[in-house]
Amino acid sequence: MPYQQESFHLDAGPLGHIEGLTVTSENRPVLRYFGGLPYALPPLGPYRFRAPRKLPPCYRYGTVANPGNFTGSTGMCPQPPNRSPPDASLLDEDCLQLNIWIPTGEAPKNGWPVLFYIHGGFLQWGNANWKPAALAPLLGDSAFNNIVVLPSYRLNALGFLTGKELAAEATKNGESVGNMGFWDQRVALEWTHKNITLFGGDPSKITVGGYSAGSHSTFQQLAHELYRVPREKAIIKRAIMFSNSPGVQPKTLDEHQKQFDEYITRLGISSNLPDSEKLAKLRTLPWQRLISVQKDMKISEFRALTDDTFIARDLISNINSGDFASKMRARGITLINGECRDEHNLYRNWRIPSNSYSSVYTRLCGDYPERVVSKLMHHYCHRRQSLPSGYTDWQNLFGHIYADIQVHHLERGFQNALFKGGLKPGKDVLRYRFDRRLKCVDDSVPVEWEVTHSTDVPIWFWGTDYAPGMTEQEKAWLKGWNEGFAAFVKGESVNWGPTTPKQMRRWRSDGETDVWEDDRWEQGLEVWELVNGDAGRTHL
Repeated sequence: MPYQQESFHLDAGPLGHIEGLTVTSENRPVLRYFGGLPYALPPLGPYRFRAPRKLPPCYRYGTVANPGNFTGSTGMCPQPPNRSPPDASLLDEDCLQLNIWIPTGEAPKNGWPVLFYIHGGFLQWGNANWKPAALAPLLGDSAFNNIVVLPSYRLNALGFLTGKELAAEATKNGESVGNMGFWDQRVALEWTHKNITLFGGDPSKITVGGYSAGSHSTFQQLAHELYRVPREKAIIKRAIMFSNSPGVQPKTLDEHQKQFDEYITRLGISSNLPDSEKLAKLRTLPWQRLISVQKDMKISEFRALTDDTFIARDLISNINSGDFASKMRARGITLINGECRDEHNLYRNWRIPSNSYSSVYTRLCGDYPERVVSKLMHHYCHRRQSLPSGYTDWQNLFGHIYADIQVHHLERGFQNALFKGGLKPGKDVLRYRFDRRLKCVDDSVPVEWEVTHSTDVPIWFWGTDYAPGMTEQEKAWLKGWNEGFAAFVKGESVNWGPTTPKQMRRWRSDGETDVWEDDRWEQGLEVWELVNGDAGRTHL
């Protein structure tokens, strides 16, 4: 369906006057769009590798005579090459901005409910820049009448580099260290909560969700709020974790130091320099150099830090004890969490290790603490360190292990802990599984990858940017899914189907929907116990 765009002027009260877009179809307004709204000050120069700075109270986006132009998109955090190369002209460290899509028509009495959606990309790449008309099918041709907010945030080293040098500086400045990308997301969420009424939204109905790394980010945002934000200041009402899990307890500062040392060495910065000089050089190098060396690093993935500020040192222990579930129950927070059948086919294609045991071991150490990797490799390969039966090569095994830990196994262990802690299957925790994909993804994702990671994004978002969109038959098959998704974000009860922990709502390969008895449940619980069962307290 063709869409047109025309200018839309909004008096945003204390934020000033801004120009966005109205997306129309056949002269009918479908949605309003505002792109590239700053939510924090630019993290440039001396503020590179530091916590985000909120906008000052007096910040204005424009005036009546000169409204701020927000018809475009956010800056995109500089990032390494990936399967979907970004527009290089948009790469910019000044990326702490967000995009907003707003339904047209009469809003509910208290405003539109809000989905705050965090993009994925392994925390290394990705962006929030869907086209203005991307959500027109969702907001104009489905049951989903909710505001959608997509924030950009810092990625890879720019968002997650940490080390003792940065920690000492942060302590001196009275700031936190590491996890800059998570702090960016938090500031964007707080901005949304504070200002969404100016865009017709209801700040009391904010769902935080995300895909892949955005799903993991959703978990970390929820955990941070449950353990670090008083209930009266809490923002998150519901959570959606598409194709990801809590993972394992993140690395400590000492474990991250190896990566910091490798990084500065590859950048040509001497480890013998005083800490202040190391950081000064890191902040004067062009971002292109900071990105280009990452692909050749032994510890290639820049990940979260157990800092006991954003991420509690006993995070996994709190899940195992039932305390996490208890806090969710006390705040009335419900969760959607599930997977695609063939997640591994995409996972095996990100920074592929060479065809050996040692290469897979080293590659996994980029993401997880070595103590976890050692347990995993012994679990899959046993003492022989040989390729297990059922896998074609070491890269194939890597894809399966990666998908199991990121998604399949550890989401099941997490869900089991939530159920044991008192949350109800099919009511408080809505599990799902996709065994079929839409036809429109075939030009973007190889058909032989089957129902792999990311192929369900256009299911949830009703086609998004995937031309030519959904067929009428697919819409009919998925009508109930769309209605459930919409109701969940609105804060309504959802008739999901499953009633026991092992049951999942499933879109079958023949197009029908049923309730499926999970045949991977026990495997998931076994691996959760292996890597997280003795997590206890991580010592900083």
